Amino acid sequence: MPVELFYGILFLVAFFYAAVGHGGASGYLALMALYGVAPEEMKSTALMLNLFVSLTSFIQYYRGGYFLKKLFIPIAAASVPLAFIGGMITVEENIYKRILGVLLLFPVFRFFFFRNVEDSDLKDQNLAVAVIIGGIIGFLSGMIGIGGGIILSPVLLLLQWTNQKQTAAISAAFIFVNSLAGLGGMLTQGISFTGNMLMYIAVAFTGGLLGAYFGAKRFNQNVLKYILAIVLLMASYKLLFTKA
Repeated sequence: MPVELFYGILFLVAFFYAAVGHGGASGYLALMALYGVAPEEMKSTALMLNLFVSLTSFIQYYRGGYFLKKLFIPIAAASVPLAFIGGMITVEENIYKRILGVLLLFPVFRFFFFRNVEDSDLKDQNLAVAVIIGGIIGFLSGMIGIGGGIILSPVLLLLQWTNQKQTAAISAAFIFVNSLAGLGGMLTQGISFTGNMLMYIAVAFTGGLLGAYFGAKRFNQNVLKYILAIVLLMASYKLLFTKA
């Protein structure tokens, strides 16, 4: 793959993931696998890019007033320590990734064929369930090397706890803290990054800035729903059909 094409795709991945409050780790992992980045560098590099892209996305959605701190705190409180523990664990991931890839197709079906979650549809949040969800996703995220947004987003929407933009705001913050915790766990076992890390960050950060702006300020709920469905399809393809 020509390096120019690689950076162009990296920009687009960051743009579309940031538009829906995601950091893009699953997309970065798939892209790096196709480009031949060393496996020991892929997870840490993806999580580092997650930090920059998810932070820019969170700032835009926070400024738009979509962040629900009351819901985020219990989810993050459970996810962060377990993401750190997950980051310390090295396991065979192929079977788990393929199961997750199939599961991601279910929310995609929902987003394409069911109506949006409107404010009038929102249900009360359950603290105990939120803690359990955060803990499970945090642990899995740390092990796999993703921020967990591709799992958390459809869960929040299916439970009807948040609308699309509130989901994006919470997911962006969730991805940031989980990515940081996952990197912390990896540091205890030794960590390495690709030699092109600074260029990766520059391209992803630029794409993330633009994606976050359009997602929070310009795109409406319908646009976000379909972008999120496409993002989840991309993640599902990566999980099912690539070795990364």
